[in-house]
Amino acid sequence: MKLFGTDGVRGEAGTFLTAGLAMRVAMAAGIYFKAHSKTNKILIGKDTRRSGYMIENAIVSGLTAIGYDVIQIGPMPTPAIAFITENMRCDAGIMISASHNSYEDNGIKFFDSAGDKLPQSVEEEIEKIYFNNEMIQDAQVRGKNIGKAKRIDDVIGRYIVQLKNSFPRDLSLKDMRIVLDTANGAGYIVGPTVLEELGAEVIVLHNKPDGFNINDGCGALHTKDLCESVIKYRADLGIALDGDADRLVVVDENGEVIDGDQLLGALGSYMKDTCTLKGGGIVSTVMSNKGLDDFMAEKGLKLFRSDVGDKNVLEIMKKESINFGGEQSGHVIINDFAKTGDGLVSALQILALLINTKQKASKALRPFSLYPQKLININVKIKKPLNEIDGLDDKLKELSQNGIHHLIRYSGTENKLRVLLECRDAKKMNLHMSDMVDFFQKALNA
Repeated sequence: MKLFGTDGVRGEAGTFLTAGLAMRVAMAAGIYFKAHSKTNKILIGKDTRRSGYMIENAIVSGLTAIGYDVIQIGPMPTPAIAFITENMRCDAGIMISASHNSYEDNGIKFFDSAGDKLPQSVEEEIEKIYFNNEMIQDAQVRGKNIGKAKRIDDVIGRYIVQLKNSFPRDLSLKDMRIVLDTANGAGYIVGPTVLEELGAEVIVLHNKPDGFNINDGCGALHTKDLCESVIKYRADLGIALDGDADRLVVVDENGEVIDGDQLLGALGSYMKDTCTLKGGGIVSTVMSNKGLDDFMAEKGLKLFRSDVGDKNVLEIMKKESINFGGEQSGHVIINDFAKTGDGLVSALQILALLINTKQKASKALRPFSLYPQKLININVKIKKPLNEIDGLDDKLKELSQNGIHHLIRYSGTENKLRVLLECRDAKKMNLHMSDMVDFFQKALNA
């Protein structure tokens, strides 16, 4: 069994992600972090899913059983865990969340003492420990060596200050009307608080979590309510977070969603103009539109591409000494202010752009035209290796011969195959997409 996917350990709570698995993963991670320990403290946060209680208690049991002291801070955005882990000098941080997934799923994400997500090599080490019964048994302690746990409720203030410090001090949001959809998730308190303290008039949607309504018809994946509310309230901007607030989707004053690649292009260009962009380029993923490449070239900037996943984006950013990157899906990393994707940090930079350029979102955030592109997620029964699917090579050759860029990959967190096609001719692209969907339905679901 493989534990780690593209973003930590994730699966349906109570089936794959049981209390027993969570406790053992925590013990394995704790054993790894013990070898590098400085403070013997590990921080735990979570989003608003009901299953978070079960998983949190299991993790606390696992960590205290091997002698770790645990700090529990309750519902907080994923980027807040990254920041507070480093700020409170903890050996590691743990976020309990399945991000944009529905409430049935949950996950466990780890951060090191610097607030960075773990590289694959470390995840592999933890996985080895997980399956080593002798190491797990020998690491358990007795008597006064058993760890303790305490809950702290006031650390949200540290994160709020960090967010406000990311916004230029000479600017104010006092003339901005913003609609914010918190997805009934981890940003439901901090999001409205920060925007209001910076002066904005804020209309808040979906900020009453009940343990089951996280991402339910709302947030970054479901923007209908947000689009309609922006028009209804004549707002300057709409912002949708996902369940753990590490990504965002932006809606312009006309109630229309801004494409994620156009958002990256607008922010990258703005940062160049304000001399805050480092490294002579930006980082996106293999999923990004070819139009972003062309726009970056026009601006004299280079576009670096990583594998899907914000930690892969960050890896290239570090390698190339670049301070800005992100994913088409809404993870945006500005590592002058955050160690991972942060929906609220990104939203504040977008608002600064709008104020300084004196432009409406519909213009400022669409600085180039996109190539026609289509992404379809196909539910699959099994994730059969792509190189073992008969006839796929011929299909891919046919796409290339017709000038269609393609990216086909399995989701790292769900039983889905993602098929992305991109072409200057939208009609041709749609015809080939229908053909590819039929092909994969027969090959993987027959």
